[in-house]
Amino acid sequence: MRTPHVTVRMSEARLTIYTTEWCGDCRLARRVLDKHGIGYDLIDITDDAKARRYVEEINGGYRSVPTIVLPSSRVIVEPSALQLEAALRGEGLLKAS
Repeated sequence: MRTPHVTVRMSEARLTIYTTEWCGDCRLARRVLDKHGIGYDLIDITDDAKARRYVEEINGGYRSVPTIVLPSSRVIVEPSALQLEAALRGEGLLKAS
């Protein structure tokens, strides 16, 4: 049985990752966040119809994952590790390197 919503607590700033179990890009995003100690809410859209509709709404009808909603409400979709780190810097969650 899948757990559709998991919270990983590492920092006070929260972001949400909409994901699926089979998604390699989702695992990459989680590794980046874990590496930097950034907490997140993880929502698997596989068995969560409401979350799936939300992702489709954000992405023009597509179930693109990972869809990441940052604390500022900015949304990034299928980012590379470098793109995700840049977005985290823009949110003040990562120090500039």
